[in-house]
Amino acid sequence: MTAFAVRPALPEDAEAICALLNAVDVIEIGRPETDLVSVRADLDHPEADLPNNSWVGFHGDELVVYGLLWDDSGADRIDMDQYVLPAHQEAAAVVLGLMEERARAKAAANGADRAVVHLHLNIEPTLDTALLTGRGWRVVRRYHVLTRPLDAAADRVPAPPPGVTLRTVRDEADRRQAHALLQESFADHFDFQPKSYEKWLADLGELIDWDLVWIASVEGEGDVAAMVTGNHRAAHGWINALGVLERGRRRGLGGFLLSHAFGVYAGLGRDVIGLGVDTANATGAPRLYEAHDMTRHYAVDTWEAVLPVVPAPVAGAPAGVGVPTP
Repeated sequence: MTAFAVRPALPEDAEAICALLNAVDVIEIGRPETDLVSVRADLDHPEADLPNNSWVGFHGDELVVYGLLWDDSGADRIDMDQYVLPAHQEAAAVVLGLMEERARAKAAANGADRAVVHLHLNIEPTLDTALLTGRGWRVVRRYHVLTRPLDAAADRVPAPPPGVTLRTVRDEADRRQAHALLQESFADHFDFQPKSYEKWLADLGELIDWDLVWIASVEGEGDVAAMVTGNHRAAHGWINALGVLERGRRRGLGGFLLSHAFGVYAGLGRDVIGLGVDTANATGAPRLYEAHDMTRHYAVDTWEAVLPVVPAPVAGAPAGVGVPTP
């Protein structure tokens, strides 16, 4: 019998965590797509609170499960990620239980009487979903990760439509404006969690390149759209967020911003760009992306559990927690 042990993650675990996530990527989507820069950004986030909100589980010396929990709502909504190698479902169940208890404690500390917890998983995950359904979890939404090949010869930066101007976000005023535009444009979307400007900046972290963030204006309407993109992923360029205010819609701005990103990233030498979209998005975003030759790379389900808050908050996983596993 080899002991399974779980403890909080440490910044120096980044390489092992990245290797685990890429092993999961290979199983779930066919190739490794997790970059070390992103893993380190999660661990170094100013609100990460690793001693209480992270878990790494080892089977002997092998890292087999990783969990991370965060609270953007300040209320009952709690988010978590969990990754596990398929042969270690018992370890996954242990970490899942610890994460659920921490979610209850976070919600209680926020003054809520329940924790509404979301976990995002590939539709064919390495985690046995029977562990979730047996604990009352259910799927509440599906997202698609879409990608599009880029060609430097064919994908050129387009001219703006008549009456539209596009500027790169460079100063503090424009950063605040981009934040405000995205907060307003996504306000009615499923599971939207409002963020202060400071929280938004912290989430973007050091990975953000402001030369790859843009604001679009329409003559007579002012600023109506913003797009945040990132070039740090090894697998492909990425569109983090593309938001158009209601008064700016039906003017072709979404398509123009997409084409602008295609041209910029092709010019940077990228051969693929991607983004994520809610398949039930009411603004027509999936149709827009399909019309611009973006196709499904893989799909992700949002799983939800509603957990009543326990009277006494439970802390995160203490060092040395262990159970025997084969």
